[in-house]
Amino acid sequence: MLPAETTLRRFAREIYKAVRDLPIISPHGHVPAQWLADDVPFGDPTSLLITPDHYVTRMLHANGAALSELGVGQADFSPDQSRAAFRLLCSHWKAYRGTPVKFWFESELADIFGVDTAPTTETADEIYDAIATRLATPEFRPRALYERFGIEFLATTDDPCDDLAHHAKLTADPSWTGEVAPTFRPDKYLEPAGPGWNEAVDRLGEVSGEDTGSYAGWVAAMENRRAYFKAHGAVSTDHSHRDARVEPITDAEAGRLYALARAGRITSDEADTLRRNFMFAQARMAADDGLVMTMHPAVHRNHHPGTFEQFGADVGADIPMQVEFTNAVAPMLAAFGNSPYFQVVFFTIDETVYSRELAPLAGFYPSVYVGVPWWFIDAPDAMARFRGAVTETAGFGRTSGFIDDTRAFLSIPARHDLSRRVDAGYLAKLVGEHRLTLDEALDTANELVVGNPRKAFKL
Repeated sequence: MLPAETTLRRFAREIYKAVRDLPIISPHGHVPAQWLADDVPFGDPTSLLITPDHYVTRMLHANGAALSELGVGQADFSPDQSRAAFRLLCSHWKAYRGTPVKFWFESELADIFGVDTAPTTETADEIYDAIATRLATPEFRPRALYERFGIEFLATTDDPCDDLAHHAKLTADPSWTGEVAPTFRPDKYLEPAGPGWNEAVDRLGEVSGEDTGSYAGWVAAMENRRAYFKAHGAVSTDHSHRDARVEPITDAEAGRLYALARAGRITSDEADTLRRNFMFAQARMAADDGLVMTMHPAVHRNHHPGTFEQFGADVGADIPMQVEFTNAVAPMLAAFGNSPYFQVVFFTIDETVYSRELAPLAGFYPSVYVGVPWWFIDAPDAMARFRGAVTETAGFGRTSGFIDDTRAFLSIPARHDLSRRVDAGYLAKLVGEHRLTLDEALDTANELVVGNPRKAFKL
């Protein structure tokens, strides 16, 4: 992953070596807190490395494997089925050539399990057995791996109504020295035309002790739950909707639309208007309570209806869309962009907006950071394009630090390592062109790994 040219590779190796062993800061991800709270041994190679990782399963599905064969949505997945799923992965290994998934998975095999055998149909059982043997040892339990990976901070993603019991258990455990924070993810409570919205809002009222029969009650309930999350260590909120628009309406109009939604009579356009107002309310709360907003809009969720009906969400069937930010977030930034406690990180999977919109926004507003490439574009070439698109306008310091966004716990070190390598290569290029001194590049690399995420997420 380092530059091929000899001089640049020498610079890149020196820069990478300086940051290779720095702690991992992971402010956005999906690893369950229960894994660390209960420290239960992982079950089998497939349920750990394949089933929860939609980066892996989506490409197997594209190449003819059924998601059910990979354990997705299967409550009872037998040992024989687990082994068969691993054979499927190995038999389709060439499908991952040229993708970051290949780098991540090979890093997991070699660096974590000590397996240097290439995955093939013939080696599948050998690799499976080697992993299974190691998973049965104390060194491969969740807490031991957390320590081994050098994780300094790990954020989970949580429903506003979650009681955060597993986070509380970790906090109360004197033997636990790590930091695992919840993240407030209120999307389904902000989509009044979405399935189950009324039921979700009813539950929100029960948990918060507020009457969510009115718009004012919904606002009070949200403030209540945000305070609860912050008291339990949360540093950020996470939002993903079909567009980036954040636009207020009057309280009277919000109350009218809210009543229509509660009665099940709101139209699609009205629901969008109310949702954008809900987002503005979240921004106002962020300016008050200091929780960092992260926004990653414009993804067509559950693109294939049949897959969603059979397997549910987050199985690899989400597809990126085009997005616009500048006009969409103007009302929010007009109101809060210079507020001392407000901070927002904009992520995108639409690379066209980096240089056109996000870098200029972050290059002016002290509250705005650009989220690094993630999801479909947390890949070497896309990461390098990101640095080139953003840095000349916003600088290095206005970006978020790497975000692994993963449900696959064991892939966290590999994902962060890939980012460090790519950034080392980009910085080496600037050194080779005499645009940075080597000392400046070394300092910048350190900031990208630990300084930026601490600053962007107020750690």
